[in-house]
Amino acid sequence: MPSEHRAVLLLLVLALAGHGARLALLRPGEAPGGVRVIGGAGPASPGAHRDSALRLASPLGAGERIDVDRAPARELMRLPRVGPALAKKIVADRDANGPFGSLSGLDRVPGVGPGLLKGLEGKVVFGGKAGGRAGGRDSLEHDVSRSREPAPAPVGGVTPRPPAFPPSRLDLNTATAAELDALPGIGPARARAIVAYREANGRFASVADLGRVPGIGPALAARLRDGVTVR
Repeated sequence: MPSEHRAVLLLLVLALAGHGARLALLRPGEAPGGVRVIGGAGPASPGAHRDSALRLASPLGAGERIDVDRAPARELMRLPRVGPALAKKIVADRDANGPFGSLSGLDRVPGVGPGLLKGLEGKVVFGGKAGGRAGGRDSLEHDVSRSREPAPAPVGGVTPRPPAFPPSRLDLNTATAAELDALPGIGPARARAIVAYREANGRFASVADLGRVPGIGPALAARLRDGVTVR
């Protein structure tokens, strides 16, 4: 038999052997050439990660609210204008200072301002109790009530409007806790926090540094700009 014929015959034998091996490995009812997927879509599968990412990226549904006092950072990211960095700041502040208790308490977190707070109205709830920590609802209402002065007596039938700030600006580097308590929106707890921050970190370089004090934040610091100074 010529060598060419023997080569062709060998190729046919190898092809028939390969086809027979494939048929032997097929499962009952499985079509030849079908694609077999190894492993199921378990919790760690790409499909599961995709579904989780879609849920977290989706906006809140009608009537859905997120508990800021308990939700993890990945849930807080579903809130409008709350990205990963801010969500982590909120959780870190909550772990360090306790629950917020209200939108006013959330204002103590650096990066949270009036615009964001307004956008969160109706989308968040606060299931925790501040328990007297600076910035929470209980301490905030207590501090504001303590900082109010008695209404002046009417003069000539007209009640004079009390000044919003003390007659002279308070120096943040020398004011006592009692003097700081008189500032609107500060109260005893925040006044003590200002003094403690000054003792731990040194003199304030500018009024804007007041926003770094736990329980105050940039928004409240901006509102106090006309009542305090740094010398």
